[in-house]
Amino acid sequence: MRSRWKPAVTVAAVIERDGRFLLVEERTPEGLKLNQPAGHLERGEGLLEACVREVLEETAHAFTPQYLLGVYLARTEAARGAETYLRFAFGGELGARLPQRLDRGIVRTLWLTADELRTRSAQHRSVLVMRCVEDYLAGRRFPLDLIAVDPSALGAPRPHPSPPPQAGEGVKRSALLPALEPQSVSPPPLAGEG
Repeated sequence: MRSRWKPAVTVAAVIERDGRFLLVEERTPEGLKLNQPAGHLERGEGLLEACVREVLEETAHAFTPQYLLGVYLARTEAARGAETYLRFAFGGELGARLPQRLDRGIVRTLWLTADELRTRSAQHRSVLVMRCVEDYLAGRRFPLDLIAVDPSALGAPRPHPSPPPQAGEGVKRSALLPALEPQSVSPPPLAGEG
């Protein structure tokens, strides 16, 4: 039986402060690369929760998603082979620094302007790094309620048959999200910032 092809589902956070974008420099099989805080959707979590988790793991900061920036499909050629990614990019507020070590492979966080990022395109982890920044600069913003997560996707049993969800139903937000409201004061510098 042939296996069905599936893209890798990822999330990314596009975080801007004073004209600079938060990026991570990470070790990859192709060398040091720049990326937004980003990573794979894990079993049992929704897209928003995945994005909050990835920002925490890669920057040691809380993050509150406020809007969907876009949904992107791209193929990346890498040393380990070609991979197709389906990326959900979110914009929002960076919160407080939390007592968290950076993920393995993350060398440092840094803030770059769009122009600085454009000049370093050879270091981008994928073509989506700059595409997400350009969409942010173009003012693309979509409401978070565009995304619905059925509880069955999170591992919750679902009775059969069930009626379709009504407007506003079925969206699960982690208990972590309300605790990550934006701070009214500027967060301290990021760990490893250069």
